[in-house]
Amino acid sequence: MLQINKSYWENLYKNNQLGWDIGYISTPLKAYFDQLTNKELRILIPGGGSGYEAEYLYNKGFLQTFYLDYSEEAAKNFKKKSPDFPAENIIKKDFFEHTGKYDLILELAFFTSVIPENREKLADKIVELLKPGGKYVGVFFNHEFKLNKPPFGAMKETYLELIKDKFKVKTFEIAYNSIKPRAGRELFFIFEK
Repeated sequence: MLQINKSYWENLYKNNQLGWDIGYISTPLKAYFDQLTNKELRILIPGGGSGYEAEYLYNKGFLQTFYLDYSEEAAKNFKKKSPDFPAENIIKKDFFEHTGKYDLILELAFFTSVIPENREKLADKIVELLKPGGKYVGVFFNHEFKLNKPPFGAMKETYLELIKDKFKVKTFEIAYNSIKPRAGRELFFIFEK
C-alpha cells in the first residue's frame, strides 16, 4: 500500500491535488452550524484542510474554533486565505498526538483520510478529546471507494460498529442537502459521547 504519511499530504497540497475540496463550506455542515447558538463551544476541526468550516464558524463568532492539520502546506494556505483567523487556533500536529478537550469535533473527509486499520484508534481518540456529553458531528461517505489510497470510504454498518460502545446516535441518515455530485452518498450524523 502507498505510504500515507505527512509527505504524502504535503505533496497533495503543494500540487493542488485536492479532489475532495469543493471550494466552499459543506452544505450539511453549514446548515448544522447555522442552528448553533452557544458561541462558547470549543470546536475542533481535524484534517482542517482548506479551512472553509473553520473560517465560517470563526466569522460567526465561534471564537474557540480550532483548525488542526499536520500538513504545513495546508495550514499555510489556510492562514493566507483567512488572515483574521487567530494563529494560536491553528494547530499543526498529528491528530493522534493532540491533547485537549472539546465540546464538538467536526468530521468532513477526515475519517476517509485515515487508513482502515487505524479506524478503531481514530474513534478512541475522538472519544478521548471530547468532553462528557460532547458531540462528534459531520458527514461520512456511504460507500466504499476500493482504492489503495484515500479516500477510504465505508458503509453505514461499518461506522455503527466502530462507535457502538462509544457514542449515542442522535442522528445518522442520508444528508438531504448534499451538493449535487454527492447527493445520496453522504451520511449526516450527530454522535454524543
